[in-house]
Amino acid sequence: MVNENQVKGGLKDVAGKIQEEAGKLVGSKAQEAKGIKKQVEGKVERAQGDAKEAVNKARDALGDAIKKH
Repeated sequence: MVNENQVKGGLKDVAGKIQEEAGKLVGSKAQEAKGIKKQVEGKVERAQGDAKEAVNKARDALGDAIKKH
Protein backbone atom coordinates (compact mmCIF):
# COMPACT_ATOMS: atom_id res chain seq x y z
CA MET A 1 0.00 0.00 0.00
CA VAL A 2 1.25 3.47 -0.84
CA ASN A 3 1.17 6.19 1.80
CA GLU A 4 1.02 9.97 1.57
CA ASN A 5 4.77 10.49 2.01
CA GLN A 6 5.55 8.10 -0.83
CA VAL A 7 3.16 9.92 -3.18
CA LYS A 8 4.28 13.43 -2.21
CA GLY A 9 7.92 12.41 -2.41
CA GLY A 10 7.47 10.93 -5.87
CA LEU A 11 5.68 14.02 -7.12
CA LYS A 12 8.33 16.33 -5.66
CA ASP A 13 11.08 14.23 -7.31
CA VAL A 14 9.38 14.49 -10.72
CA ALA A 15 8.78 18.23 -10.29
CA GLY A 16 12.44 18.67 -9.42
CA LYS A 17 13.53 16.81 -12.54
CA ILE A 18 11.33 19.06 -14.66
CA GLN A 19 12.68 22.18 -12.94
CA GLU A 20 16.26 21.00 -13.41
CA GLU A 21 15.72 20.37 -17.13
CA ALA A 22 13.95 23.72 -17.55
CA GLY A 23 16.93 25.39 -15.92
CA LYS A 24 19.26 23.65 -18.37
CA LEU A 25 17.13 24.75 -21.32
CA VAL A 26 17.18 28.41 -20.32
CA GLY A 27 20.75 28.32 -19.02
CA SER A 28 19.83 29.03 -15.40
CA LYS A 29 22.16 27.33 -12.94
CA ALA A 30 19.96 28.60 -10.10
CA GLN A 31 16.89 26.78 -11.49
CA GLU A 32 18.95 23.64 -12.10
CA ALA A 33 20.13 23.74 -8.48
CA LYS A 34 16.59 24.30 -7.17
CA GLY A 35 15.43 21.34 -9.23
CA ILE A 36 18.16 19.10 -7.87
CA LYS A 37 17.35 20.22 -4.32
CA LYS A 38 13.68 19.42 -4.88
CA GLN A 39 14.61 15.96 -6.19
CA VAL A 40 16.64 15.24 -3.07
CA GLU A 41 13.77 16.41 -0.86
CA GLY A 42 11.41 14.16 -2.80
CA LYS A 43 13.68 11.15 -2.44
CA VAL A 44 13.99 11.77 1.31
CA GLU A 45 10.22 12.10 1.71
CA ARG A 46 9.66 8.93 -0.31
CA ALA A 47 12.20 7.09 1.87
CA GLN A 48 10.34 8.28 4.98
CA GLY A 49 7.16 6.88 3.48
CA ASP A 50 8.90 3.60 2.71
CA ALA A 51 10.11 3.40 6.32
CA LYS A 52 6.61 4.09 7.65
CA GLU A 53 5.25 1.37 5.39
CA ALA A 54 7.86 -1.12 6.63
CA VAL A 55 7.04 -0.30 10.26
CA ASN A 56 3.32 -0.73 9.60
CA LYS A 57 3.90 -4.10 7.91
CA ALA A 58 6.09 -5.28 10.78
CA ARG A 59 3.51 -4.13 13.32
CA ASP A 60 0.75 -5.96 11.44
CA ALA A 61 2.86 -9.13 11.18
CA LEU A 62 3.62 -8.99 14.89
CA GLY A 63 -0.06 -8.50 15.68
CA ASP A 64 -0.97 -11.48 13.51
CA ALA A 65 1.69 -13.64 15.18
CA ILE A 66 0.43 -12.70 18.63
CA LYS A 67 -3.16 -13.53 17.68
CA LYS A 68 -2.10 -17.00 16.53
CA HIS A 69 -0.58 -17.84 19.89
